[in-house]
Amino acid sequence: MMQEEISGLHWLILLGAGVFACVLLGYYFMLFLKLANYKSQLPEKGGEPVSIIIAARNEYVNLEKNLKAVLEQDYPQFEVIVVNDCSWDESQKLLEYYQEVYAHLKVCKIIEQEKYPTGKKFALTLGIKAAKYNHLLFTDADCMPASKDWLSKMAAGFNTNKQIVLGFSPYKSYPGLLNLFIRFEAAMTAVFYFSAALARKPFMGVGRNLAYTSSLFFGNKGFAKYQHLMSGDDDLFINQVATPTNVHIQLHPDSFMHTEPKMNYKAWSDQKSRHINTGKYYKMFDKLLLGGYYVGMLFFYASLVVGMVFQVNWQLLIGIYLFKTILQWLVFYFVFKKLAQTKLLWLLPILDVLYLFYMYAFGIKDIFTKKRKVW
Repeated sequence: MMQEEISGLHWLILLGAGVFACVLLGYYFMLFLKLANYKSQLPEKGGEPVSIIIAARNEYVNLEKNLKAVLEQDYPQFEVIVVNDCSWDESQKLLEYYQEVYAHLKVCKIIEQEKYPTGKKFALTLGIKAAKYNHLLFTDADCMPASKDWLSKMAAGFNTNKQIVLGFSPYKSYPGLLNLFIRFEAAMTAVFYFSAALARKPFMGVGRNLAYTSSLFFGNKGFAKYQHLMSGDDDLFINQVATPTNVHIQLHPDSFMHTEPKMNYKAWSDQKSRHINTGKYYKMFDKLLLGGYYVGMLFFYASLVVGMVFQVNWQLLIGIYLFKTILQWLVFYFVFKKLAQTKLLWLLPILDVLYLFYMYAFGIKDIFTKKRKVW
């Protein structure tokens, strides 16, 4: 009798592992494969005049390193607006020097007021109001364009009469496991928002490489709905205004915006704690879409662990794991190839588990963390 009960438990565990493996495979083949098969029909270059907007707070080092590459984009008509948000370093002097050299650079300076803390959304709104052109392209001070055609490639998305263009912003590669995971997490985020956009269910973008029109911004009252949150100037705004028909994606390698990663765990943890807080404000469908994937991951790996604890037939357990992982690797190869991130696939089994741990650990941490309202 006991042996039959144990045997029944074993089959239940194996069934659970198989079911949740199929859930994950559904995401790989029904959602992510759209990105793997995507072929852009965009023209080579954009033509509309563009305002590039950068909000910067104490970013002297990054502005000195990266701003010149933004100012010297190969594009017929554009301006660059840098909003110096209450910096107390030498940013303002540097920006004033660049203004003497580049006539198309505009600097907006915000002065610190203790009673009225501002935050990034206020800085971006000020930049948008100062923009001459309807088409806006956003990035950050710690970002370096992949080429002089970054602006041209991103602006090309507007040629399709779209109001939003989603770009990719990979993190730069440095030695170490933390950097490896930071790059993997950024790639997975991009896989989700690009694939969802291709499925006509766009739900977010990243502010390091994002374009939209000022008419869309003001027509939806800007960031007013989420002004009380520290983050959300990119993902929550796109979640609010994106429709099945007003979004285009740009995947040309020249359109990438490479970003400096955090170099230690604490700095990265603080950054991700700010970002992950916004997911709870997504539309219900988007929360279910993301949640289904994370729940599938949790129960798939939990089934494997429980199976090992109860000494379930290891050949079947390994078979289910390999079946899922090999198919995942095949889909991810073509997806990550689009993002020029195939080097990450060598450690996919490890990174996949770390990604699961990251999502739940930071989700739980967010519940017990006091929220800040500035940068």
